[in-house]
Order: sequence, then C-alpha cells, then structure tokens
Amino acid sequence: MRKQQIMPTEISLINRQGIGKAFGTFGELLQGILPGNKNFLVTLPIQKYSTCLFSVSLNSSVLHVEPEHKIKTLQFARKVLYHFNLPLSGKVLINSELEEGKGLASSTADLVATARAIENCYSLSIPISLLEDMIREIEPSDGIMYPGVVSYYHKEVKLKKALGSCPSISILAIDEGGTIDTIAFNQCDVSYSELIKNEYKNLLSKLTIAIETNDINMLGKVTTRSAELNQSISPKTNLDLLKGINSKIGGAGIVIAHSGTLLGIILSKNDPNYYFKLQYGISELKKQHLESQVFHSFEDKEEFYENIHN
Repeated sequence: MRKQQIMPTEISLINRQGIGKAFGTFGELLQGILPGNKNFLVTLPIQKYSTCLFSVSLNSSVLHVEPEHKIKTLQFARKVLYHFNLPLSGKVLINSELEEGKGLASSTADLVATARAIENCYSLSIPISLLEDMIREIEPSDGIMYPGVVSYYHKEVKLKKALGSCPSISILAIDEGGTIDTIAFNQCDVSYSELIKNEYKNLLSKLTIAIETNDINMLGKVTTRSAELNQSISPKTNLDLLKGINSKIGGAGIVIAHSGTLLGIILSKNDPNYYFKLQYGISELKKQHLESQVFHSFEDKEEFYENIHN
C-alpha cells in the first residue's frame, strides 16, 4: 500500500490529541449468502458507541493502547500512522459501551473510532476505501464506517449498497451468555443450497423495500426469517421463546446477532402502544427469569457526522 507522504516538518512539534467516535450495531438485520457465494450482512446501527482518544506526547516514542488487550486496535493504529508517514508513537485510549464477543461490532467500532481520532489529531481525511483496505488486512468488518443501514460484504470488507436511514426502533434484548469469536465464526465453511441462497436474495430485496418505505412490520418478518435460518449455523436457545413473547405483545419481529449471543424483539418507537409493549415484554421475560436490556436504533442524524470528533 503506497504511503501518503507528510513531511515531519509539516507537523508542529507539540503535544496533541484527537477524538473519534463510532456507533455499534445490534447484530444484523439480515445475514447470509447470495447466489455466487457472496457472504453479506445488513447493519442495524444502535446508540451505543466506541470512543477513542488518541494523544501524542513529546516524551513518548512508543505507540500503545489501553485497554492493553485491544491488540487489533494497536495494529490498526500503526497501519494508519505508517501509511501517512506519521510518528509511530502515541496513546490509543478506547472507551467503549459495546461489550465484546456479543455481536455488537465492538471490534470494528474500535478501529473506526481510532481512525477518526487520528484524523482529528493530525487534520487528516482518510477515504473510506483506504479505511476498508486497512481493516481488511486485520479482520472481517461490519460496515459501520458508513452512515445509516447498509448491505455489506463483511468477509470482503466492501460495501454492497447503502439502503437508507435506520427506522426508529428499539430492541428488547436478552443475552444468552458467553462470547463468540467473530473471526473464527467467519472462517467456518458452511454449505448453503441454491434454494437458500435465492431465499436470502429475496429477503434482501424485501428488506431494502422495508427500509425505503419505513415498513417496520415487513422489516420484522425479514429479520425473524433470518434468525430462523441462522439456527442451523449458530442456534439461539431462546429464539422460540422470544417469538412467542413477540406475538403476545405485538412486536414487529425478532432480530439476532448472527455471530453473537444477543437476540431481541423489535418494537417501533412510533407505535402509540410502544411503552406498554416494552413494559409488557420486560414483564414476560422476567417471568422466564431472563434479564433484559433495551437498545435503541441509531437514526441517520446529520449532527453525529458533523460533530463526529466531539
């Protein structure tokens, strides 16, 4: 990868810092494989974030990351700095609301937030295509560097299509426990029939229409079917239970982290009975001795992108 040359004399020799932020995603609205063996997913942006503070001190000549276990973030920061011929020193401090190994795109969010922090620190502009090239060398990606909902070739780290703003929904979720290694999961060789591949193609078409028309009921039917199809790959113990509660409270459908441990019921925040359904659902889950949490979709707010470093 050709380096963009920034001469050291162009960088003022003072302590400096930059801040970057990236949202996570609640699993996927849809994930599968299309005819032609194209693995894809559709993002569900949420209002939970990874924030990175990147700081450079004249007293430091090394690059390190906190928390220390975020090795991929350190590796990525080194790639970005090297590409732009910047000093390979500084501190990458990650503060994330996204629990790891659950299917919330925590790893990709850390990388995107780090890129934005380095941009902010050194007044750079990193093209998304370059960002994807660097991420591709490290791991599959969830596509959250793009605004709104996108269909994404996660193994290729490549955009398929921007679908539009995320509908205003909440997810009443449970965590089945443990963690799933996304890289290991994506290395699994799963065989799909042409019939299933064509079903995923049709589901993607329906989901695209649902996003364009803000049809949350259609969206929920697609996400539920995706969850059902995923049972042969990474089964969720409580899927049938949540489907029953969804029907009981009048939810839109089930959405899951296909390579994670979370699953939940979709509720439209524009539903006049939203709060009643939410409390009813929480009560039903308590009856099953299941602890719930609520996630809210990240709608495509212009101010987030205008103030992404703040």
